[in-house]
Amino acid sequence: MSEPIVHLIDDDEAIRTSLSFVLEMHDLPARTYASAPEFLAVAEGLTSGCVVTDVRMPEMSGLELVKRLKERGVRLPVIVITGHGDVPLAVEAMRAGVVDFIEKPFDDEVLLKSVRLALDSQAKSDRGDAERQRFERMLQTLSPRERDVLRGVVAGKMNKVIAYELGISPRTVEVYRANVMNKTQANGLSELVRIALRAGFEG
Repeated sequence: MSEPIVHLIDDDEAIRTSLSFVLEMHDLPARTYASAPEFLAVAEGLTSGCVVTDVRMPEMSGLELVKRLKERGVRLPVIVITGHGDVPLAVEAMRAGVVDFIEKPFDDEVLLKSVRLALDSQAKSDRGDAERQRFERMLQTLSPRERDVLRGVVAGKMNKVIAYELGISPRTVEVYRANVMNKTQANGLSELVRIALRAGFEG
């Protein structure tokens, strides 16, 4: 994966220059944009990094940008920068999916902490997506009976209950369950259930 980039959007050139300098000085590569539409033109191809945007801009507000990104399926975490009188707008942005908002004036460390948290949250999300996709591929290798047993395991049922419901012996359930563990590469029952639930497995 390419190094995450902080996409910085502000119609004030001085602010763009200042903030990008702060980020670069702390090993956080930044790319600047003078308007939300300028960023939207390239946003759909982006898969890593985060967005830092002013909430009030002439062509398109930061809030409108968040809505457009969501419509286009762009999942980069967004941080909005807000003036003192824009807190209600920032709260609305949070409801729309923004991960944080920073009120002006702010210390450099506030921005850096927010950006690092946003990048970390995206990395965790990416790992979760990868784990879910891996599990979904493994599910394809299960036989119908193994899926039946997995459904019972995820529901928290004991082997003898699963056996009774499926009309097979508890020993056979154990065999199927061992096969499921092997095919999904889960290290234990708790991990098997956790991954299955994260993948949205319902049988």
